[in-house]
Amino acid sequence: MMKKYSGHKRIEILWMTAALAATVCSCAPTGSADGNGAAAEATPAITADTVSSAVDFDHELDAYEPQKDHYNFYFTYKTVHAWWDAVALGMEEAQRQYLEKGITITYEYVAPEGVSAEDQTKRLLQAQQAGYDVIGVDVADEAVISPVLDEMIASGTKVMTFSSSDAAEGCKRIAYVGNTHNYEDGANLTEALCEKLGYRGKVAILVGSAGAPCHEDRARGAADTIAKYADMQIVATEYDMDSIDLAYELTLKILQETPDLDGIICCNMSNPVGAARAIKEKQSNAVIVGMDHDQEALRYLRDGIIYCLGVQDCYSIGFDTIQMAVKIADGNQPGALFPEKTNEITTVIYQKDAAMMLELLYGDVL
Repeated sequence: MMKKYSGHKRIEILWMTAALAATVCSCAPTGSADGNGAAAEATPAITADTVSSAVDFDHELDAYEPQKDHYNFYFTYKTVHAWWDAVALGMEEAQRQYLEKGITITYEYVAPEGVSAEDQTKRLLQAQQAGYDVIGVDVADEAVISPVLDEMIASGTKVMTFSSSDAAEGCKRIAYVGNTHNYEDGANLTEALCEKLGYRGKVAILVGSAGAPCHEDRARGAADTIAKYADMQIVATEYDMDSIDLAYELTLKILQETPDLDGIICCNMSNPVGAARAIKEKQSNAVIVGMDHDQEALRYLRDGIIYCLGVQDCYSIGFDTIQMAVKIADGNQPGALFPEKTNEITTVIYQKDAAMMLELLYGDVL
């Protein structure tokens, strides 16, 4: 068996031709407030290449020649969720390409049903005893997990981080593949929201998991952006723990407490769905911005209930993670062969992009 999964539902990807993918159009937030702090809503510029690269399936292994013909890795991440299923697809493709070169890659790819730093610590320490070539982790809580990784490195275990959450600054983990700009993602989405609202209004932030670096950084970027505008106000900041149901309940609670809510900033892939369900149910006019490519979220984007989504290139994260793990397993350190941090892109998409993104990712055709 080439790899093991935790039993969660796999995301369905429709493989499209490059010509079709190139027809996808994309937008990024543009414009700024005028001298009075208000701005007319701008129509974001359309660039056909941007969204097609946001879901870039065209990858080939680089020229590095592995030193062994078999590698065995262990990867654990925050929680069972479709976002990490998309990362797994990139891993599978790298695995397939290595196999074509006569190199077998096996790996465990597992996570708990709910985010838990305690559970992640237990999994890491158990994996350390199993003799894997490299252990990779998407950090659940940087304050808890970073010291664990330092101890593992000190004992000779090869450890990397991947996905959306790196360890804390100064952690001795060997390298990271994933999103290095979560703060900027939160700031960019919030800037788009502020522009949409004319830089005036009451907003709430749904963070995600407490202590998860990506969620906390996006929320910090959101809060710092709101603080720039005198007529913008944060009325609530809530942690939904990557749960759609909890995000829905929290949004209902926020709407009850603030019926004139103008916007919601969602910092993970689950909470735009929960927020949109509540907004639709209550027929609220609150504007939602959020993260990633959940099928239901993309449908809400298409229908105008969500204003924009920041889509991360999960496929590239998975592919590059396997390549880096091979190099680390061979004893290489960051430098000429790979950087300490491999940055993966985020693309902000709008309503006009949603239908093609749904077709590209899910075969979801009206």
